[in-house]
Amino acid sequence: MKVAFAGTPDFARVALARVHAAGFAIGPVLSQPDRPAGRGLKLQASPVKAFALEHGLVVAQPRSLRLDGKFPDDAVAARAVLQAARPDVLVVAAYGLILPQWVLDLPRLGCLNIHASLLPRWRGAAPIHRAIEAGDARTGITIMQMDAGLDTGDMLLVEPVAIAPDDSTASLHDRLAALGGRLIVEALELAACGGLAPRPQPTEGISYAHKIDKAQAAIDWRDSAAAIERRLRAFDPFPGASTQLDGEAIKCWRGEVAAGRGAPGELLAVGEAGITVACGDGALRLTELQRAGGRRLSAAQFLHGMPLAAGRVFAAARR
Repeated sequence: MKVAFAGTPDFARVALARVHAAGFAIGPVLSQPDRPAGRGLKLQASPVKAFALEHGLVVAQPRSLRLDGKFPDDAVAARAVLQAARPDVLVVAAYGLILPQWVLDLPRLGCLNIHASLLPRWRGAAPIHRAIEAGDARTGITIMQMDAGLDTGDMLLVEPVAIAPDDSTASLHDRLAALGGRLIVEALELAACGGLAPRPQPTEGISYAHKIDKAQAAIDWRDSAAAIERRLRAFDPFPGASTQLDGEAIKCWRGEVAAGRGAPGELLAVGEAGITVACGDGALRLTELQRAGGRRLSAAQFLHGMPLAAGRVFAAARR
């Protein structure tokens, strides 16, 4: 079976590697255009493109797939590449571009999406972040038959994953990426013999995982300690939850709910075990922090470079 692939970040690279290792004929591989990265802002290939080139796979990087969009020449070229390859199926994982109807219709078996949630919970761009932020007890992978809607297609395979109390987006991402790679290979093997059994998504329990905005990183100490603690983990590694002290930005990576009361943002206790900050409900003991331009440090290491005392106040984000 001929498999085309569309994906961009490391989550998708893991799936592509599993499909490749399973022996499927792959091509072409679609990935978003190279982006400037690092201090020198040099153009950098996506993880999917890098894997594809390392393994001799054909790569296309259209800026859009819409024939009537801003970059119609890119779309026309991509369509020619896909039509020439005549894939039986297109696997999609965190690609980042909307697939117009001509793409959905082109493969004989349609387009299979690897989605990092238990649909219809957390349709949209940031399902891993939002599941942790909301305090969900579990999430998972859904292999979905794509249609024209936003993550609305029929479910093909579903497998849940428990969210641990200390999971960050980084740790949960890695487990879900591995599971997504395994399930998409299983789905392709079933598709090859007509063994997939599509079923509609439930009509209840629909929620949307809106894209993470850097502006959301600012901690509002008027929120509950439990909500802020979840947000720290949800925004690790990007964009990182942050606060300010005397105009200096400080990223807060890890914390634990603690006892204490005070004005939101007030430092209640400072010690090697952590920096306890009053919240709108309860208190949060910060255990891992980072100054601008520095690296992530334990609270004890952080205090060696930036001594703090109880009574000082972290600025609250503006709503």
